[in-house]
Amino acid sequence: MRRVCLALAFPLLAGCGSFNPFSVYRMEVQQGNYVSQEMVDQLKPGMTRDQVRFVLGTPLLTDIFHDNRWDYVYRRRRANSRETEERRLSVFFADDKLLRVEGDVVAGDVPTDVKAAK
Repeated sequence: MRRVCLALAFPLLAGCGSFNPFSVYRMEVQQGNYVSQEMVDQLKPGMTRDQVRFVLGTPLLTDIFHDNRWDYVYRRRRANSRETEERRLSVFFADDKLLRVEGDVVAGDVPTDVKAAK
């Protein structure tokens, strides 16, 4: 009788703690273009579209009505976590040359000799 009670109690008690051997597996989900600070630091005004594509990759969003703007969107949700990391970066062109960059990850104003010292 004890063994039957223990066999029935184990699944019920497993749901009470932080460790749950019967939990559902959740995998990490990554969507979009991952753009690091190092990649953005390589961008310089006057670069061609091909040079920007080489550094950042193919943009996730291109709008046919705004041909001079590329949008890079990245979203990652870690496994078994409620936290979601989101990044957005917009690249603007004028006369097929890089004009400016806006978004969460933007080229810093730190001189190159200070970056090398870090």
